[in-house]
Amino acid sequence: MSSNKQPPNWQGWDQQRNKITSSKGGWKIGEAVYNHGYSMMDDLIGQISWFQLLVLNTTGRLPNDKVATWLENCFSCLSWPDSRIWCNQVAALAGSTKARPVAAVTAGIQASDALLYGPGVITHCLGFIQQARQDVDQGKSLFDIIQKRQGNTLSLPGYARPIAKGDERVTAMYRLSRELGFDIGPHEALAMEISEYLTQEEGESINFGGYMAAFLADQGFSNPDLSRLMALWVSAGVQACYAEAADNPAGYYLPLQCQDITYTGALPRPLPKKPER
Repeated sequence: MSSNKQPPNWQGWDQQRNKITSSKGGWKIGEAVYNHGYSMMDDLIGQISWFQLLVLNTTGRLPNDKVATWLENCFSCLSWPDSRIWCNQVAALAGSTKARPVAAVTAGIQASDALLYGPGVITHCLGFIQQARQDVDQGKSLFDIIQKRQGNTLSLPGYARPIAKGDERVTAMYRLSRELGFDIGPHEALAMEISEYLTQEEGESINFGGYMAAFLADQGFSNPDLSRLMALWVSAGVQACYAEAADNPAGYYLPLQCQDITYTGALPRPLPKKPER
């Protein structure tokens, strides 16, 4: 019986064998460290901000200082020093065990990669507003767009919040957008129009992920761009909660005693004896 299974094609692997190729850059010892065509020490150090470098390293494009400032403030909006927040709690617990900073902070960042908060939301928020923009351009109404999501406003990526109504971060970043001189682009305009509709009909509104995705869609950022850029989104808040817990005696963060736990399971019972042979 013959098999239709094709032999593996190793051509691409063979072409890369024993060498590393990069479109990003590299260090030529004794010459320069190159980054997307720039000499880092000669062209970039002292000339651009860390956030401009972050975008350059991630996307290959060097943004202007206004875009970098806007992004930097996005990070501030997601770096709350509150150890009740999921990812911050992980870092605080690590600090309470006297774990090393790198281990604690990276654990907290890892805990932030969820679908309901943190960097994990951005892919769905950006995909939704980009599709919604296309739908409107093709003549669909806001009602059509919302009903397409099964009529459930909580299934609209970038809208509503699980704990509170409204989002103070949207207000702050919308103000900053105008202060920096950004015009309202087509994605931002539609995002705010949907928000106004939902406020009137459902009492819900745009959240920070939705606003950020819409604004950055107008700046030409793609889904891969944003999911990579936002990987460290919560880092400053995580560090704050780790530092506070690490500065206290070990075990001070959320200590528990046996009587603090209410057991609601089965009552004590004898273990069945093993039958004799």
